[in-house]
Amino acid sequence: MNTGVIVLAAGRSQRFGSDKRSVRLPDGRQMINATVSNARASGLPLLVCLGPDDHQLAADLVAPGISCLQCRHAADGMGATLAEGIRSIGQWDGALVALADMPWILPGTYQQVAMALTRETIVQPHYRNEPGHPVGFGAEFFAALGALTGDVGGRHLLAENPDKLRRVDVTDAAIHRDVDRPRDIRG
Repeated sequence: MNTGVIVLAAGRSQRFGSDKRSVRLPDGRQMINATVSNARASGLPLLVCLGPDDHQLAADLVAPGISCLQCRHAADGMGATLAEGIRSIGQWDGALVALADMPWILPGTYQQVAMALTRETIVQPHYRNEPGHPVGFGAEFFAALGALTGDVGGRHLLAENPDKLRRVDVTDAAIHRDVDRPRDIRG
């Protein structure tokens, strides 16, 4: 199955107070680079959704297996950004939706979610019985995701399709760990 990762990286970081994508993690990497590097190491194709003015960031991220999309409607919210990304992925059979502010998710976690995904399912990783990210959506859900607007993502599709939802247990606590505020970087 042809599955890829969509990294949502067009947000304005309002709670953080500055552009958190470029903040340095304890290992010295910028957050966006760590997120993209881990997703890329999974071996899956990668689409990074950026804001319309993120020309330099798009240029910095160029590498084999990585495409960047500057989303014209990013200011409308995460749902609008995800919709633009979904509409641009072409022939993928499944897409894992990852968030740029979750840089510690392991490559193997992306692989586990992708391997459990089919065109007709939604897959959500769980660590210690708690759901996390990235969430995988089969192509059956692309029309609904491509119609999203505003700041509402695809979470409602999980609630509306319990018979299509698959759980994959992982050993990666990072599926719960995001960066909303500077203190979150230290853990």
